[in-house]
Amino acid sequence: MKEDRNCQWRVARRPRGNVVRDDFAYTEEDVPTPGSGEFLLKNYYVNLAPVMRMYMSGESVAGERALDIGDVIHGRGVAEVVESKHPDFAVGDFVHGQMGWQTYKVSAGTAQEKFRKVPDVGLRYTVALSALGMTGFSAYFGFVDCGRPKSGDVVVVSGAAGGVGTHVVQIAKAMDCRVIGIAGGPEKCALIKSLGCDATIDYKSEDLSSAIPDACPEGIDLYFDNVGGDTLSVCLENLAMHSRIVLCGSISEYMLDEPYGLKNYTRLRRTNSLMQGFFIYNHVDDFDRAEADMCRWLESGAVRPVEHVFDGFESVPDALASLYSGQNTGMALVRVRRGPHDEE
Repeated sequence: MKEDRNCQWRVARRPRGNVVRDDFAYTEEDVPTPGSGEFLLKNYYVNLAPVMRMYMSGESVAGERALDIGDVIHGRGVAEVVESKHPDFAVGDFVHGQMGWQTYKVSAGTAQEKFRKVPDVGLRYTVALSALGMTGFSAYFGFVDCGRPKSGDVVVVSGAAGGVGTHVVQIAKAMDCRVIGIAGGPEKCALIKSLGCDATIDYKSEDLSSAIPDACPEGIDLYFDNVGGDTLSVCLENLAMHSRIVLCGSISEYMLDEPYGLKNYTRLRRTNSLMQGFFIYNHVDDFDRAEADMCRWLESGAVRPVEHVFDGFESVPDALASLYSGQNTGMALVRVRRGPHDEE
């Protein structure tokens, strides 16, 4: 990576199956210069999310624009304002928002880019991409607003060792729920146990159709779904009365030629249950509430960010590919360059 150039990753072609290096094009441009009402950002971290492959495939997801061949790939980042002609952003501010996969960006601070200043909660600035970013906010709005948890609820979280899942587990415990986490492998199950799970299920070595009813003999009050597919189907067979299912993600289906055909959704009828999806940017007017509550939990120690940091801008394509084989734990992100806020 060249410090005096704006280095970028762009869409080279539509991926088939998991993303590979040939799906990405590396380019360099001059570092842009801000005009009136704009500011220049220097990127330190970019986030990774499974949905990025869908954008690269030309799909528009929940209103987010699909990517054309040659486009800089979508991605949020943590960046420093290094030059400013904007009244609300000063040189030295650290912000998070839609940076894209590039090392510099000029912004006018538009609503579409959703740049927010990084709150100081005594943690390194990566927290703006995990607990205080769209990952943490997805956990917050999906669980709190859509799930409407009550003290004592039996909560099942799939993908519990992922970015959203690790936050949901901790928020659920902070709200006095009994939490069962589903994850793949003993190391991930040990991680979510350390975050507060009352019980764990290893989907790689256990049969979900028996493990879930064993862990939830009275049924599931709230299922937070990050994976879709068979796991969602099994949970539908084990609902308590008046239960809630929150549809956050479906990573098990992202590389299928056709979406998974859910055949037992009518199980919702017998228990008067609700199944609801959500899109994080439909909650943008409430981001301040989410940030305030998440800051409170972070400062009290009730929630701690779990981050999987890949190093180097050149590693971004391979790091994204690793998400679909479950190699990360917690929030996956790439350090573009070392900053003054990093631990040595």
